[in-house]
Amino acid sequence: MKKITSRALLAAALAAALLLGLLVFCGEYFVNAKDWVTFPGSPHVYTGVNPDCGRIYDRDGALLLDTNDGRVYSADQTVRVSTMHLLGDRDGYISAPLLKAYASKMIGFDVVNGLYTDEAGSVAARLTISAKIQAAAQQALGDYPGTIGVYNYKTGELLCAVTSPSYDPDNVPDVADDTTGRYDGVYVNRFFDAAYTPGSIFKLVTAAAALETIPDVQSRTFTCTGKTIIGGQEIVCSGVHGNLDLSGALAHSCNIAFGELAAELGAETLQTYAEAFGLNESYVCDGYVSDEGHFDLTDADDGDVAWAGIGQYTTQVSALAFLRYLGAIANGGKAAEPYLMQRVRKGDEITYEAGTEFSAPMLEPATAETLTKLMQNDVSSVYGDWQFGGLSVCAKSGTAEREGKTANAMFAGFVLDDTCPVAFVVFAEGGGAGSTTAGPMAAKVLQAVREVLSAE
Repeated sequence: MKKITSRALLAAALAAALLLGLLVFCGEYFVNAKDWVTFPGSPHVYTGVNPDCGRIYDRDGALLLDTNDGRVYSADQTVRVSTMHLLGDRDGYISAPLLKAYASKMIGFDVVNGLYTDEAGSVAARLTISAKIQAAAQQALGDYPGTIGVYNYKTGELLCAVTSPSYDPDNVPDVADDTTGRYDGVYVNRFFDAAYTPGSIFKLVTAAAALETIPDVQSRTFTCTGKTIIGGQEIVCSGVHGNLDLSGALAHSCNIAFGELAAELGAETLQTYAEAFGLNESYVCDGYVSDEGHFDLTDADDGDVAWAGIGQYTTQVSALAFLRYLGAIANGGKAAEPYLMQRVRKGDEITYEAGTEFSAPMLEPATAETLTKLMQNDVSSVYGDWQFGGLSVCAKSGTAEREGKTANAMFAGFVLDDTCPVAFVVFAEGGGAGSTTAGPMAAKVLQAVREVLSAE
């Protein structure tokens, strides 16, 4: 009898647990089912690789993509080409993590109808990017593979995230049979999914570390004879600069001065600062996961450290991570975290609206202020203020050497203007000198940025 009673009690307990579990599941189902069925890891739930999720607009209301009847892109070819890596193509060769990340906010679900798309045309998602700036950046890059990124360092809004090569989703080329090399790497989003040897733009990292750890660095004089030996390795400069202070060393991008500074800082300190600036990290930006940078001086000798400090050796950075670091300099030490999705509206209901978030302090405010002055001097004394149409630009160029290939051209910086508070990066593969190739590209894009922001 006792055995029967105990078994009955066990069965009752199991039944109660089952009932409780069922009730919990039903509750979770009613609350979270939409998130479950639109989980980015299960794209088969919706209509293929890229979901149908209403209409997508740029920051100023220009239609970029309408998914209500197939996938209808912008009427402007350059806009289609420049935004394709953000919105995805029709065949799924280029996915749209942005749309997947916000699918639960854009796609409908209820217990009666199940999953349904925006047949009534009520869903409108507004991105932070500008179609005009995207188009200007695509045209500025021309035939160079690479990327251009621009973001508001006060708010975190990404105004531009262009990658090249790209193609028109309304006129898809035969990529597989192309023998010209024009479409090499076309499926890679170079803004998020690539890391580059930074060349001399990395001197902004070495300079920051030196400003915070070497007390007399601003009063020092460096002597450049064109080459020197550090740790048994020959460090070669682009010229013979003679005697320079820190400002002159950065303006003339002196490898000797920054190689010596890097060796003095040492591997541990330089590693610490590169990691503190987030240059070894991968970032999630509205569904996109950026490529990790690479800065590892574990087995480096003094010569290796010198080359790393001038942006060579094994150093690599992603465009997004470096853009974020520039934002920290411009913003007094903290970076506004970049984002792409501004708002999602479903009928009269706003289902998502972005807000600005900031990183932990990356730089001392005094360091950020000094770097800003140094970068401002770079433009006024070397690159020429005239290039930027009256904008107060702070910048650093870079020329990243590649064995057996033309160097990559880099140009990175920000604008000191409350009406145009943007940071920017330009990476042009095979562009050669950063100041002569990437610099003019940046100037063209910044004019488009000013026009767009002044009209808002």
